[in-house]
Formats: sequence, C-alpha cells, structure tokens
Amino acid sequence: MSDFTLILANLFSRKLRAALMLVAIFFAFLIFGVLAGVQNGFDNIGDSGSENRLVTTNKINFTQPLPLAYISRIRSVEGVVGASHANWFGGYYQDPKNLVMTFAVDPESYLNIYAGDVALAADQKAAFLADRTGLLVGRKIAEKNGWKVGDRIPLNSNIYTNKNTGKQSWEFTISGIVDPAREDGSTDWAIFHYDYFSESVTFGQNTIGYVIIETADKALNMKIAKVIDEMFANSPAETATDTEKAFGQAFAAQLGNITLVITLVVGAAFFTILMIVGNTMFMAVRERTREIGVMKTLGFPSGRIFKLVLGESLMLSAIGALPALAASAGLLIWMKKTVGMPGLALTAPYVALGVGIMLALGLLTGLIPAWNALRLNIVTALGRQ
Repeated sequence: MSDFTLILANLFSRKLRAALMLVAIFFAFLIFGVLAGVQNGFDNIGDSGSENRLVTTNKINFTQPLPLAYISRIRSVEGVVGASHANWFGGYYQDPKNLVMTFAVDPESYLNIYAGDVALAADQKAAFLADRTGLLVGRKIAEKNGWKVGDRIPLNSNIYTNKNTGKQSWEFTISGIVDPAREDGSTDWAIFHYDYFSESVTFGQNTIGYVIIETADKALNMKIAKVIDEMFANSPAETATDTEKAFGQAFAAQLGNITLVITLVVGAAFFTILMIVGNTMFMAVRERTREIGVMKTLGFPSGRIFKLVLGESLMLSAIGALPALAASAGLLIWMKKTVGMPGLALTAPYVALGVGIMLALGLLTGLIPAWNALRLNIVTALGRQ
C-alpha cells in the first residue's frame, strides 16, 4: 500500500469530519480569491488609459473645484496636445442604489482626448455634439436600464439641485451608446454637456472638477505636470497634476482602504480555519494512537509516520484550497463581464500567494500532530485506550 493511499484512507476515515473541514477551507480560500481579484482590479485602475495623459485637480482634494479659466492656460503649456475638463455629477437612475457614474464634460475636447478608448458611431457623435441635453452612455448601462438611442430619460444627482425645477433631476436625450475600443477598456459611465450642467446648478457655476491633459509624449509628463503646478502656485486654487492612473486609484480609494479590508477579512477567516483544522488534526492523530503504535511495531519508521501525518494535513489543505482558487477565478470572470471592471482577475502573483498560504496552513496544522506521532513510544501507544 502506497503512502498516498494511506494518507487518503486516514484523511477520510471520518467522512463527515473531513467534509466539514474541507468546506471550511474551501470557503476561506474562495473569499481570499475573490477579494484578491477585487484588489487587483483596484490596483490596475487606469492601466487601460493612455500613458500620455495627465489629470490636474485641486491640490487640497480632487473633490474641491478649479476655476474654469484654468483650462485655457493649461492648453497653452508647451507639450500639451489637448485638454478637457469634467465634473462629477453623482448620478443615479430612479433608485439611489442604481448608480450611473455620470460626468459633465466639455463634449468635443473630451471625445477628442478619448477617441482611441471608445467606439462611437459618427452619426451618434454628431447628435451628441449638437444637443445640449444629449447624453452618451456605456452599452452595459444602457442594456441594464433598457435604454436606446433617442430615449428621453431623467437622471438624478445626489449632489446638485436643478435650479430650473427645484429638484435634483435633469432630463436627457440619449444621443449615443458607446463601447470600449479595446478589450481591457471600460465604458461604464455616462457623459453630458458641461454647459447644460453649469447653467442649471444652484452652485459651482464656471468651476470644473478636474482637467484631463493629453501630452505630446509620455516622457514629457513629469515636466509638464511640474510646469502646470508651478503656474498655479500661491493662487486661491493650487493644483496637483499626476498621471491618469494615479488619479483613478485616488478616486477608487474614496471607497475605502481595500487592502486593509482584504487583510482583515482573510486574516480573520484563516485564523479561524487554522484553529479549527489544527485542533481537529490533533484530535484525529490522538484517536489513532494505537494504530500508530501498531504501525511502528510492524516496522514503519518514525520518519515515514511523520510524513504520513504531515501529508494528511497538507492534502486536506490542498483539496480544500485548489478548487476554491479555481472557483474564485471563474467567479471573477463572471463579475468582470457583469460589472465591467477590466482588472478583476486572479492573477499569477495572487495564485502563488494563495498556494503559499495553502502550504502554510497545511504545515501549521500538521507539524505538531506529526511531531507527536514521531516521538510516540510503542508501549505508550499500545497501552493508551
């Protein structure tokens, strides 16, 4: 009989107990895999964007506005090919839970800068530019809400009030539906005319949220960023200019410290599993004390028994963890298609980390029982009830 067969037989000698431990390990690693994929998504926010794009925000915080007049001065900086601006609208459709990531933008310059990122029919682009109340939406948002080109829809803001109606609602005509131009892109947003926004809000007229800048070459990024920030130094609204990726990550960070959440959730899950599995393995080996004594009497070396007990713990960890990592990878693929967040994936470094944690779990829960089995005296083992 091979060692592998012995390990399997010992592991499933109590089928219900083994099944419960496997379920616990499976869900712990499933949580790890999904949260690791979400972390990877946040880490890679902005990666799909162009390397020669910068974003300028208020130095205090990107939630603080900038004067609209800044845009023309930024366009005059040497090395700047184009610049546009956007304001966060805080949109939702019908139900506050049905969020629509909506921005008020300068339409022509904004579409020029992001021309390589979105696929938009020429007639729909023309219709959007011609209609002050026009709205461009990503296809997933349109399909989710049953919208089509030409529909007249209301969008609500959880920040601004429409001074024309006294309500936090604006009427829009869907001028076009956009798709990502690349596989790793996302159009999970909606944009409308800044002029329509500025003329109807009760505050914030002639101010902008942030400026998007296209540079002639990514090698010029840091130089241009320095020039822009020095241009507005000591002004009432000083600026901070950084890469588009850094801005995207800062925006996502407003949702909270994702890394800390993942560490706490996964840490709590694994500590609990460690205690449960470790205690169960210790009990399982103790129950087989006489069996181990018989094996030693039959000539099984102590080293082989040590490997059998430790192998049992490692196999338990592997059988629970590996399917969970595979399941989490599949779940993240589904989430990526549903949510539209390109970076949602269980990448190789996180898989390696998961395998490392799996091995650590097996070793930590199996070393003490294996060591006790190694040192067990035959007389003591056979005499124990």
